[in-house]
Amino acid sequence: MTTRAKPHKRPSLPLGTPTRRAAMRLLDAVLRRGEALEAAFTAATRDIVSPPDRGLAHAIAAETLRRLPDLDALIDSATRQRLPDDAKARMALRIALAQTLALGTPPHAAIATVLPLVDGGPRRLVHGVFGTLMRQGVALPETPTLPETVAARWRAAWGEETVAAAARAIAAPPPLDLSLRDPAWTGLEGESFAPGHLRLADAGPVPGLAGYDEGAWWVQDLAASIPARLIGAGRGRALDLCAAPGGKTLQLAAAGWKVTAVDASKNRTARLGENLARTALSAETVVADVLGWSPEAPAEAVLVDAPCSATGIFRRHPDVLHRAHGGVIAEMADLQQRILARAADWVTPGGVLVYATCSLEPEEGEAQIARFLADRNDFAVMPPAPGELPEGIAAHPDGHVRTLPGTVEAKGGCDGFFVARLRRASA
Repeated sequence: MTTRAKPHKRPSLPLGTPTRRAAMRLLDAVLRRGEALEAAFTAATRDIVSPPDRGLAHAIAAETLRRLPDLDALIDSATRQRLPDDAKARMALRIALAQTLALGTPPHAAIATVLPLVDGGPRRLVHGVFGTLMRQGVALPETPTLPETVAARWRAAWGEETVAAAARAIAAPPPLDLSLRDPAWTGLEGESFAPGHLRLADAGPVPGLAGYDEGAWWVQDLAASIPARLIGAGRGRALDLCAAPGGKTLQLAAAGWKVTAVDASKNRTARLGENLARTALSAETVVADVLGWSPEAPAEAVLVDAPCSATGIFRRHPDVLHRAHGGVIAEMADLQQRILARAADWVTPGGVLVYATCSLEPEEGEAQIARFLADRNDFAVMPPAPGELPEGIAAHPDGHVRTLPGTVEAKGGCDGFFVARLRRASA
């Protein structure tokens, strides 16, 4: 008589391990492959059905990136030999420590859900290092440490106080800024720094806020609203280049312009279309690369919100601190130069060209405009007039606008932006 062997039953994973696996995929995408966190999100969370669990995976990855230098310093303090940056053991420890020390996850849950992500000796190492650090009662500093390459770059450009302000800015979630379709709308209470602006300190889920369904406003950082503010109201034609997801398009449309919004991304342009529909505003949308597209006729206003390193939005997107190295900045600066040179010819004589980037790198802002003006003597900087800029934000003596970490810090801060308004000489 023969007996049939019972099938081997694989041990079940602790509840929450798939979420941590997704967080590890996100970190790998950012740190090893240089992908944006948001771009990697769908693929990294493909095995997770629950929206809250998908949100938790994103939160764990984002908090790990926000605190990465400090997490690595703790790990290195408890290992005899430094673990490679891309080692699974280091990734697992980063995730476990970020949960326990920054997100309030109980230590036993944090370690139990990451141990299945590593095998063999590394698993024992992760368990041992985590246990050692917990017994030592370690804590993360109140103010996160910036990656040294980033701190050195910003220190050279803007000084030590800006580096310190950036570290303070990344320590807490930023407030929510809204741009209003009608500046007279009063459906929400908050602080206003400019006509048509509202800042909410503790907003909750955005779709649940008053005015969302009727399209009374859209989410837009205070600094991001400046480029369209400098174009102002009008009844002529305006081009919004590299437009999606569309906050500036909505501003221009609400200000009376006949807007053509151009962006190379079909998905992002679709989001712009949804925002136009929700706010009942009108604009022509075009899916095209501006380096291969041309308008039918020049426009009185052209807004170039150029592709950039995006280092100015590090408060909400900490992955840029680890992706935007010198090579990326140089590549973006070259692309910006080509877009700006092309867009300048689409401005009517006497018309306005506004150039903007959400970058803290001078190569993508001040140096870019200096180069452009050296090549084009038919353009000149048009400084902001009194009352055009939000409260607490001032123009540079050269006439451009530069927001930095520390700008309006006492009232919640804003993203890092460079904005220059140029007027083309009349024929």
